[in-house]
Amino acid sequence: MVVKKPINNQLNIRLLTVTLAVGILLLSIKFLAYFITGSNAILGDALESIVNVIAGIISLGSVIVAALPKDENHPYGHGKVEFLSAGFEGGFIAIAGISIIVKAIYNLFHPVILNEMGLGIVLIAVSGLVNYILGFVLMQKGKKSHSVAMLASGEHLKTDTYTTIGLLVGLLLIWLTGIVWLDQVVAILLGIFILYSGYKILKTALSGILDETDMELILDIIKVLHQNRRENWIDIHNLRVIKYGSSLHIDCHVTLPWYINLQEAHDEITLIDQQVNDYLPNNVELFIHEDPCVPNSCSICIKKNCSVRQKEFIGESEWNLKNVLSNQKHSRKV
Repeated sequence: MVVKKPINNQLNIRLLTVTLAVGILLLSIKFLAYFITGSNAILGDALESIVNVIAGIISLGSVIVAALPKDENHPYGHGKVEFLSAGFEGGFIAIAGISIIVKAIYNLFHPVILNEMGLGIVLIAVSGLVNYILGFVLMQKGKKSHSVAMLASGEHLKTDTYTTIGLLVGLLLIWLTGIVWLDQVVAILLGIFILYSGYKILKTALSGILDETDMELILDIIKVLHQNRRENWIDIHNLRVIKYGSSLHIDCHVTLPWYINLQEAHDEITLIDQQVNDYLPNNVELFIHEDPCVPNSCSICIKKNCSVRQKEFIGESEWNLKNVLSNQKHSRKV
């Protein structure tokens, strides 16, 4: 049996605290670059950094709340708050993108004078590199702990890096060619990209809040159970997975031979629980309903030497999304 390490919530909190502190420092650097150069594109990047700081505060707060233990009022824990956090972050990012686009369009008709572009480029390049490193670390840690808030923050910081690269290319072109209106074009493109990244984060958050089915995760669960299938596990159906931040709640029905006793049925359910928990890195809570087999189950039942078999065995049922998600026992027609 694989021994699963518990999710270190304190480490996640410390990492997000450091990210927030660095975000405030980078915000100061970007606004310094804007005041030095007067570049609207750099201002757009700085406005997004304000969102980074706000999002960092929200993410840190959500991870702290999500780490609280279950209680009478929250029997499934507090993990859902991470989806709310990601939703706010996605919304703020989208607003920042729209603001950048609006100001850039305004400055197309009311241009500004650009200064000290070389120093501004250096400052933006440094901030972009730091953002990428932080985003990479948060994404890796978020994937391991299945923290929606950390994944959203990491995705945001990496997106910020990509926009910074585009910004640097635009600033270099402006610096080399002297074409001032390019600054507004770069800012508009930057705003569109930021708006799209906010939409993606917001969509993920809403999917979690509305308990949208994660087909990839369910396929992983089906695969591990099918590969470790025991002959008493006639079928698994009505499978549902709900995410609570870094924790998962799984409901399913398992069809077992009707004649086994309660202790034997409990042992089989315990093995299913163990297989899922050994495979998934999350904290997983399983609620498994035991169903007795029926005559139609005989056609797909792989149990050997069954003295009460009523129908001929046709073939093993391949567990897939269709029959595992359906609230119906598996069977095959002769």
